[in-house]
Amino acid sequence: MILNTTYNNKEHKQLLSDLVGKPFSFFESIRMKGIGSKRMIIDEVSPNLQPYLNKVSDINYSNIELRQKGILVFINKGLQNFTWAIPYYHLVMYKINGASIHAQGNFIHFRNNKTFKENKRFFEKILDEKIKYDEQYNFQNL
Repeated sequence: MILNTTYNNKEHKQLLSDLVGKPFSFFESIRMKGIGSKRMIIDEVSPNLQPYLNKVSDINYSNIELRQKGILVFINKGLQNFTWAIPYYHLVMYKINGASIHAQGNFIHFRNNKTFKENKRFFEKILDEKIKYDEQYNFQNL
């Protein structure tokens, strides 16, 4: 689900907390050593995400925030902000010449450069949180 979050909206806030969980508290974020990524350069997106990027040959930036049941991908388009909410059960990540996040029939590919290398530990943290979430629903064969 992609929302225009340029302005605060109580309905959007409620939708995001229902879909990907409430934000971590201040002390939880300190204990986790941060819950947000540094900004990364968007290299390529799926056709469904094209309207949310700059049409000019401008550099598009994005950053990611961890939530309890998923992640939020923030995309900046000029003066507008868009948020893509991805629950962990939809999230698929690939590491091919950068990183690529796939969910809900869309994808976003981040450029492999200095800012991506600074976020390597953050991507590992996302995978760890996804594994913790998936372990809740681990069914063993009887």
